[in-house]
Amino acid sequence: MKRRTFGIFAVSILIAGAFEQQLKAQTPKTTILVSAAASLKDSLESIKTAFQKSHPSIVVDYNFASSGALAQQIEQGAPVDLFISASTKQINNLAQKGLIEKVSPKNILTNSLVLIIPASSVSSKINSFRSLADGNVQKIAIGEPNTVPAGHYGIEVFDQLGISNQVKAKLIYTNSVRSVLSAVEMNNVDAGIVYATDAKISNKVKVVAIAQNNLHSPIVYPLAIIQASKNIPATKTFAQYLLSKPSRTIFTKYGFGLLP
Repeated sequence: MKRRTFGIFAVSILIAGAFEQQLKAQTPKTTILVSAAASLKDSLESIKTAFQKSHPSIVVDYNFASSGALAQQIEQGAPVDLFISASTKQINNLAQKGLIEKVSPKNILTNSLVLIIPASSVSSKINSFRSLADGNVQKIAIGEPNTVPAGHYGIEVFDQLGISNQVKAKLIYTNSVRSVLSAVEMNNVDAGIVYATDAKISNKVKVVAIAQNNLHSPIVYPLAIIQASKNIPATKTFAQYLLSKPSRTIFTKYGFGLLP
């Protein structure tokens, strides 16, 4: 009799478990599209994994590229829900055109601008931003300044140091900060300008200089909910999660500075 009772109990548990799984499978999911600066890729992928464990009904898809290119896509009607830029310029432009929620823009992170060279370089004389003006330096990778914030910050550094004319002909422009990183990793250029967080994820490059903050505009990452989003509640949930302690811990791990 006891064996039969135990068997019925076990079957009941199996049926209940199967029913619960069926309910989960039937629960409608909301997919949101987050367009984010390329330098955020690794940290946001880690955050996505943690977020979807606690919010299984919300699926997060990413679109990583330069902030300028992403802003252009939004202007052209791309179905983006949340935008995280590496500069306030793009956010401000979208705000002026009424494309983002007025209450949503918020600066959440900071970063540093660094000069990197291939890790394999053993006799390089590149040890500062000023040294880029030397005749022995032939190729410098930098993001296209009109669309890649890191490239714009780099140009500001050159201007402040008074070496713009000396380095102008050496610049190799790329479509994102990660493309700069790849160019240096592959030893295709003598040096490159990226964020400290980009250099941190690669053992194929080494940092030889960090730009002083007074040489460029403040490097901040604002986020904004897109006005045309059809998934505002889910987008706000994810945006709020980006400000939570678990997310901030991940951002810190990848080298970002935090803003209150």
